[in-house]
Amino acid sequence: MITVTERELIERLDWQQRLAQRDKQTSPMVVFLYTPLCGTCGAARKMLDVTERLIPEGVLLEADVNFCPTVVQRYQIRSVPALLAMSGKAGEPPRVLYRMGSVQDTLNFIRDVIQ
Repeated sequence: MITVTERELIERLDWQQRLAQRDKQTSPMVVFLYTPLCGTCGAARKMLDVTERLIPEGVLLEADVNFCPTVVQRYQIRSVPALLAMSGKAGEPPRVLYRMGSVQDTLNFIRDVIQ
């Protein structure tokens, strides 16, 4: 997973939106949003470590929501852990997954976004 700051994340998200407005497809992006002291986030991270080996490199990013208030507000993130997914396809809105019940569920969500 690539750790990003709020500034880097906003730049990537804005870039994807600008390209989508021009009907251009961009590469998909999935952001793991977490807080360091969250126990459930730790369990989700372990599942994502397994999932990460089964998806293309560079798709999965991570960001600490304590340092990303703009992203949390813009995408109305209600709780953590969360996966914020952008497919990169024009006109497709971002998707958020809050429940990461198993590696298979998480992998299916990510594969659905990147295909």
